[in-house]
Amino acid sequence: MEKKNHKSECIMYVAESDSTPPLPCVKAYRLTDSVIVKDAHKKKNMVYRDRLILITCFSFLIQLCLAAKTRHFKWEVEYMYWSPDCLEGVVMGINGQFPGPTIRAVAGDTIVVDLTNKLHTEGVVIHWHGIRQLGTPWADGTASISQCAINPGETFVYRYKVDKAGTYFYHGHFGMQRSAGLYGSLIVEVGEGEKEPFHYDGVFNLLLSDWWHKGSQEQEVALSSKPFRWIGEPQALLINGRGQYNCSLAGHVSNSSTPQCKLRGNERCAPQILHVQPNQTYRLRVASTTALASLNLQIGNHKMVMVEADGNYIQPVTVDNLDIYSGESYSVLIHTDQNPSKNYWISVSVRGREPKTPQGLTILNYQTTSASHLPPSPPPVSPLWNDYNHSKSFSNKILAAMGSPKPPLSYNRRIILLNTQNTIKGFTKWAINNISLTLPPTPYLGAIKHRLSNAFDQTSPPEKFPENYDVMKPAKNANSTYGNGVYMLKLMTTVDVILQNANALATNVSEIHPWHLHGHDFWVLGYGEGKFKDEDVKKFNLKNPPLRNTAVIFPFGWTALRFVADNPGVWAFHCHIEPHLHMGMGVVFAEGVHRVKGIPNSALACGLTGKFLMSNNSGRH
Repeated sequence: MEKKNHKSECIMYVAESDSTPPLPCVKAYRLTDSVIVKDAHKKKNMVYRDRLILITCFSFLIQLCLAAKTRHFKWEVEYMYWSPDCLEGVVMGINGQFPGPTIRAVAGDTIVVDLTNKLHTEGVVIHWHGIRQLGTPWADGTASISQCAINPGETFVYRYKVDKAGTYFYHGHFGMQRSAGLYGSLIVEVGEGEKEPFHYDGVFNLLLSDWWHKGSQEQEVALSSKPFRWIGEPQALLINGRGQYNCSLAGHVSNSSTPQCKLRGNERCAPQILHVQPNQTYRLRVASTTALASLNLQIGNHKMVMVEADGNYIQPVTVDNLDIYSGESYSVLIHTDQNPSKNYWISVSVRGREPKTPQGLTILNYQTTSASHLPPSPPPVSPLWNDYNHSKSFSNKILAAMGSPKPPLSYNRRIILLNTQNTIKGFTKWAINNISLTLPPTPYLGAIKHRLSNAFDQTSPPEKFPENYDVMKPAKNANSTYGNGVYMLKLMTTVDVILQNANALATNVSEIHPWHLHGHDFWVLGYGEGKFKDEDVKKFNLKNPPLRNTAVIFPFGWTALRFVADNPGVWAFHCHIEPHLHMGMGVVFAEGVHRVKGIPNSALACGLTGKFLMSNNSGRH
């Protein structure tokens, strides 16, 4: 747990030199201090000038301290043995850690990560989830979209600015490396002199994930097989990379046959306990990097006040439990006003899918009692997994805080994206407007920048689906096609996206899909049932819709989003469920690519852009 600290230290970062030139104000003050003035009038003026210079010096130093810092990290990604759920297996870690190291920064800072791939036989990239990459679209960390995958043994330098405070995280974005454990937290605090619209005494980070005993490569092969082999539900839910398989922390109060976990506390699967003092307010930064599971978070006997969603302040709203979908993040406040002689469960449960995975558990420990005293009652029970009325009610409670940016009142372009499950030559796929996304070997960013028209399909994908399509029934023709076309957006235009859910291949089956947009935040204008109709725009919330980077579409329903195409680059927009993206559930937006400057050659050194750069022998472009 971190105590809230309003102070910041002044650290100069020197990129290529160990020495720092002397500060001009310090040098000037030393000169005046050594002058002997005989004339009293001149001496008086000199003292005045000394004071002025001293004030100027302090002002300079204050500005220097307030200036943004550059925070430099050297990371190595490699496979290693670990026991996330008490059963040893192979995870993908960073610098020998799982989850990866937490990045902590202040809004306005520049992050530099020297990422070395030590995986031996596969490429890697890292996406900085929720960071908009203003001016650095090549650092977004999406293989085949913003950059080439980093080859084994090679190092790629990510350099980007964190422009906005919030709760974020990072994860692998190549193949299914997020399922392998390549993820970690990224926390951005408000800048010096700025205040958040709420008070708290301490803060904890909760990074939620799901875990399979089957390796990510085997999962990829299963999902790409004919006949289709589903990977099944995860074996464990992890809180900060820790969970328990085949035993339960709450075995002593459970009616199930699952035995009580016998942990000493130093195991890699032992829970990270949250230690608190009575009558204090704590901020919990909660993020979900799950590969599949939608989750529900509860804290026994404690209510939560939601205050932030995806790095944006929201109107405070009190809830008993928190639905969180893959790709989302929240900050909640809790007040430790319960009986301090007891401890309380923190539980994470599966929502949106029939639960076949035990709850993830840890403990809220009032430090007036021993952390070894387990709560005397069972963990909180989440709403039923298919209680979508609860889910929708929860989502509709999230509204933008006063003073938040408001959406444009109208749009320039509307794109309706139909989410369907399909088949292509006997393979099971997910498709958008009947096209299943397959990424090209040449990154879109370089291909569009250098006008390499043969790098991907130049035909724009469909902007809508046939009006006679019945979203409530399986498709009459389930066949689909592969594609890798791009939605070209005009810079600074307002775009509406309607995410339309539909029946999957099986009758009466429609799944939850959390959609994440890279490079932007969007306004969530509303949710609806059935097929979207033009008159549904009357239901849009244009007064205080929340700004998010991830939004869910519920079964057999639609979700309306609005964003401004104001960030030159090429950006992924996709379902954040890892198997669904792997099976084609995504699209690509591009805007103002001609304005992008400074793309490192190393980001484009593959495919047609690699050949282009070699033939032109250019430095930077």
